[in-house]
Amino acid sequence: MAVFWITSMVEGLGVSQIFALVPSYLREMGVAEADRLAFVGLFSSLIFVIGLPLVPLWGVWADKYSRKAVIVRSALVEAVVFAGIALSREPWQLALSMLLIGFQLGNTGVMLAGIRDVTPRGRLGTTIALFGASGPIGFAVGPALAGLLIDGLRWSLPAVFWLSAALSVGTALLVALGSREVRPEVVPQGRVLQLAFGAVRGAVEDPTVRRIFIIFGVAFVATQMSRPYLPVLVEGLVGTGPGLASSIALVMGTAALVGAVVSSFGGVLGDRIGFRPVLIAALTGAGAVLLLMPLVPSLAALAGLAVVLGTATSTVSAMVFGLLATEVPSERRSATLNLVYLPLYGAGVVGPAIGAGVASVAGVAGPFVLGGAVFLVGAAVIGIRRRGPDDATTGSAVEREPVTATVDLADR
Repeated sequence: MAVFWITSMVEGLGVSQIFALVPSYLREMGVAEADRLAFVGLFSSLIFVIGLPLVPLWGVWADKYSRKAVIVRSALVEAVVFAGIALSREPWQLALSMLLIGFQLGNTGVMLAGIRDVTPRGRLGTTIALFGASGPIGFAVGPALAGLLIDGLRWSLPAVFWLSAALSVGTALLVALGSREVRPEVVPQGRVLQLAFGAVRGAVEDPTVRRIFIIFGVAFVATQMSRPYLPVLVEGLVGTGPGLASSIALVMGTAALVGAVVSSFGGVLGDRIGFRPVLIAALTGAGAVLLLMPLVPSLAALAGLAVVLGTATSTVSAMVFGLLATEVPSERRSATLNLVYLPLYGAGVVGPAIGAGVASVAGVAGPFVLGGAVFLVGAAVIGIRRRGPDDATTGSAVEREPVTATVDLADR
């Protein structure tokens, strides 16, 4: 888990710098202010366009041949992507580099499946939550490091991405040399395309997996609508001069870091009281915060709300990982966990595109208002589902089998 944790953290570091610095990059490239808001959203959606159809294939290749090889592939592609962004001098070059990110995706589910295969059942929620914290911590370190390098050491934007490329090469070597191969309990047999299609079909046809994926997708759509515009809110509060990168780091980095830490406790809480109530609380908190963000008058207030948002979204991910890791039968568990971010990739295309359209009409506040409404509706739908017979389970029973009882409730 330590090797995979570092690998995931470095990936989050680089991707978070893309989200944090693309608005400034586009301004430096001379994009007109009237077009920049739309470009921010549309460019962010490019990250997932190619990755979406490839996700099932990476999972099958990992299970059939080598999980390590698929993870190393991802790290090496990351290095190429960050180098391409560092070399970009025109908007179309930046767009092409971000489009290539799709080829690096598909590794998180593979790492999650490997961790699941070596983790004792009684520590599963906590372990998955700890691994789930790696991405948010990367999202914290990325903007903070960029702020230090740009405002403190006067590095250029391209130099920041060259460093991320070098770190990605380092993680490729770490996985190749510092981890062992963990094979799935059931190694798939057959043609790759048939296995990939079968994995997707199995996830879609399974009511439990389908409902969990829908919850995850709704949360990610709301997040991806607003996330690209958080640096723009910071610009509106502090201006575009010196200190902007550090201010973005304060808001985005602090939020991700605190969210990562608290989400680990969310995993422990989910093991004890069940994932459903924790999930509903996290969705509700995220929705309320998004509605408030465009209204705050100071950077400190925006950073505080961002902390709550980071905590909520990290907790949602931890709860979803736990539900999938415990409720899917062992013969389909690896294939399903390999697809765990399929809702993210779909939402990553749809969410920023919707955000770009809303921002063009309603301004920068629009994506936050709509994203907040989506979060709240998702929480309400889960919360008002008709209570079934299992809801009468006693407290002692819930303590004995918190995960199973929780999924039964969530499915209804």
